[in-house]
This record gives sequence, C-alpha cells and structure tokens, in this order.
Amino acid sequence: MHFLSEDLERYAEQHSQQEPPLLAALVRETHLRVLQPRMLSGHLQGRLLSVLSKLLAPSYIVEIGTFTGYATLCLAEGLAPLGRLHTIEANEEYEDIQNKYFGQSPYREQIVQHFAPALEVLPTLPDAIDLVFIDADKKNYLNYLEAVLPKMRVGGVILSDNVLWSGKVVEPVKDNDKHTQVLMAYNERLATDPRLETVLLPIRDGLTLSRVKSN
Repeated sequence: MHFLSEDLERYAEQHSQQEPPLLAALVRETHLRVLQPRMLSGHLQGRLLSVLSKLLAPSYIVEIGTFTGYATLCLAEGLAPLGRLHTIEANEEYEDIQNKYFGQSPYREQIVQHFAPALEVLPTLPDAIDLVFIDADKKNYLNYLEAVLPKMRVGGVILSDNVLWSGKVVEPVKDNDKHTQVLMAYNERLATDPRLETVLLPIRDGLTLSRVKSN
C-alpha cells in the first residue's frame, strides 16, 4: 500500500539527499537476484536512517533483520570511528550479496554479521546499545523488544519498521492474521510503555522511533 501517491513519494526522494551509488547498485542487484526485493528499506527511508544515525553518532548499533544489507550500510554511515554494528539475519542465503557490498563500503571492519535466529544472538551481545533497528519477522517484534530493552543505554533509540503493515493495523483483523495482531499489540506497547518516548512516522510502511528513558 502507498500511503502517499507515487508522485509525492518521488518528489520526496528528489528533494532528499541523493542515494549513494553503492546503495543504488545494491538495489539493482537485489531486484535481479532476490525474491521479495520490496523488503529493502529504499532511498527515502534509507536516507532517514542515515541522518538519524549521524545525529546519534552511535558507537554500538544492533540491527535485527539484515536482508541484503541496504539499511545496514545506511545505519553504518553514522557510526563513531571505532563503533560496531552487529547485524542479525536468520537466512544465510543473503551472505554473499551482503559481503559483496559491505566489502565495497568504508564500513566493512565495523560490521559484525550474525547468521542465526535473533532471539539466540541477542542474549550474547553486550549491553549499552545506542541504536537498534528492528526489521525482521513480525511475529517476534514483542520478543525482540523484551530482549533489547534491558540492553539499551538510557537515551538510546529503538527504530521499528513496517509498523503500519500495509494499513492492516486500522482494518478489521482476521482471527488467523497473527502478524497484524502482534504488530497492533507491539504498537500499543511502544506507545504506552513508561520507559519509552515514542513517535510513529507514516513513512513508507511505518517507522517508529522510541527513545529509551529507563530500562
């Protein structure tokens, strides 16, 4: 679902920072080689991730759901010089394309890849996370939040993608639509948890920014 007309989306892209050539090449290859290329963050959201990361200048980022690595590279643009980005992907089939583009970027040595279920990896990571980007299987969003929130530093930011779920969150929900049910519960949790300050942005398929007040 397009929440803006295609013309308005195009206008927004044209009046945002240009997509870096490496990321444009990654988009093209993802569309050629990978099923469901729409899972990419894309130009507009990618530039938002980049700017947010640069504003925070994080030393420690965790990304849940790497896919082919587009958002990873956007987030890495704001890393502190000695910072690390731990990115977690359950599907090892994406490793080759990730490595190809990570290797062509300036951030190769700062990106740590994990190929395993996120709920297995997260407990092994150190505390004091500055920035988290959640963009993996929707049924586990609440579980991911529970896993990362105690590891966040106060003042850190949790970004959550696809929280509007093609508009399904405001439509009648079928009993067997577990993904939408979980996302609705997740959105409610982010909006009401006293440890968080949250704003849901209707960008692309919905992106929530949550600042950690306490954990």
